[in-house]
Amino acid sequence: MFSGVSNITSIVDNIFLVFLIICVALFVLIVFLMVFFVIKYHQKRNPTPQQIEGNVLLEIVWTIIPAILVLGMFYYSWTGYRIMKNPPEDAMVVKVTGSMWQWNFEYDNVKPSDVLRIPVDKPIRLAITSLDVLHSFYVPAFRVKEDAVPGLETSVWFEPRETGTYDVLCAEFCGLNHAYMQSKVIVMSESAFTEWYQNEDRSPANAGSTTEGSTTTEPAEHSDT
Repeated sequence: MFSGVSNITSIVDNIFLVFLIICVALFVLIVFLMVFFVIKYHQKRNPTPQQIEGNVLLEIVWTIIPAILVLGMFYYSWTGYRIMKNPPEDAMVVKVTGSMWQWNFEYDNVKPSDVLRIPVDKPIRLAITSLDVLHSFYVPAFRVKEDAVPGLETSVWFEPRETGTYDVLCAEFCGLNHAYMQSKVIVMSESAFTEWYQNEDRSPANAGSTTEGSTTTEPAEHSDT
């Protein structure tokens, strides 16, 4: 079905597509039955109302079929959720800290950044927490969203499939400047990321931009809207 800029994108989009197809099919069926019964039992066709008795078989059918349908939808969703909650063992870990009103990122080499720089085609696991109130780390293009909870570490993982720049938002109302709690995910080629990652500069101000004089090329920006 769908592909996407991350492995999670396709999982979420495919689940929503299946749900949409089921909902449209049920909508069409219900509207058809409404119109059919309005025509069939119209006053002109049935001037004398008749008492309709219950039908046990019909009641069993319209109870069992929706139950099977709901359980099937649940199972399909659970398979996707299970994938999203079980990162590969070789995933690169990045610490994500939310605070009013910014996102901060820290790598295994204690390199800080105010944007999330990651290599393409590499599993990334985010270890997420908050310094103050409840936030929610959200990358719409990747279909990734996870709460940042004070005093608790949550996690989410994904594998970027395309280089580019993508929006990071906060999906949980967290105060006056909630709408401005934004950052970027910059998906880089492996060589460009390695060059940036091994740079010795540890200042957060420079960590969010390419080092002066570097030959690294900034990826083309992707729009999420």
